[in-house]
Amino acid sequence: MSGEPGPRRCGFVALIGAPNAGKSTLLNRLVGAKVSIVTHKVQTTRAIIRGIATRDSAQIVFVDTPGIFRPKRRLDEAMVTTAWGGARDADIVLCLVDAARGLDAEVEAILDLLGAVARPKALVLNKIDRIRRERLLELAAAANARADFAATFMVSALTGDGCDDLMAWLAAAVPQGPWHYPEDEISDLPVRQLAAEITREKLLERMHDEIPYASHVETEAFSEQKDGSVRIEQVVYVERDSHKKIVIGRGGAAIKAVSQAARAELAELLERQVHLFLFVKVRERWSQDPERYRQMGLEFPKGR
Repeated sequence: MSGEPGPRRCGFVALIGAPNAGKSTLLNRLVGAKVSIVTHKVQTTRAIIRGIATRDSAQIVFVDTPGIFRPKRRLDEAMVTTAWGGARDADIVLCLVDAARGLDAEVEAILDLLGAVARPKALVLNKIDRIRRERLLELAAAANARADFAATFMVSALTGDGCDDLMAWLAAAVPQGPWHYPEDEISDLPVRQLAAEITREKLLERMHDEIPYASHVETEAFSEQKDGSVRIEQVVYVERDSHKKIVIGRGGAAIKAVSQAARAELAELLERQVHLFLFVKVRERWSQDPERYRQMGLEFPKGR
């Protein structure tokens, strides 16, 4: 994709928005590969995840941030702080809005706070396949009245509709400068952390509503075997014995299903056989442990 028609450009583009706006789906679409987990559950992304794409002579480093919402607990506060920090540190900010959801109070609060972010901003109305065009134009006008957007795009991250126009604009808008990453690199996420994120995705897809916030996955061992395969050992941390029973399931059925799904995706990602071993441990109040926040790339909020 790099035809080198002009001087090289490189910039960081932050994706911000309310939970379930489709940021992770859009990131994966623009990068052309899966670098961020996607589930139907809200607030899936916890830390900043970078995906890297090249378009002509430009390298665009996308920063997928946690969804912005009203924090109720320490982990919530860390996620929201991380999201706004990613926006302030970026060269360009993309504000993603679920067009089918519209400008509810949560989205309006984000739009009002964007004025304090001194970066070029673009509005991205996502899920346009779910809404009439007339309504899209009304949403675009209403959002632009609340925030100073340099451009507006209407896309479907799921189908890719409108994403080429967005990529072309970003390639021309990021600043001139050398690339930060090799051309064939799609993420700066360490493979051990990416493996943990994939397992967490499979966990979220299969568990009850009370599990997502009370679980955390860490890769404890990642080693290449003599036959070329990879052995991965991971720990799923939960806060209660009752949660441990849910994660393991009757006769170990639940954790087996999670392991099988994660192993299949990891084998495809790593292009080799994967031996995945999952262990479930109870660590009470892990969400109050500063070390767990460091593992997730979050700053521990000391004020709560």
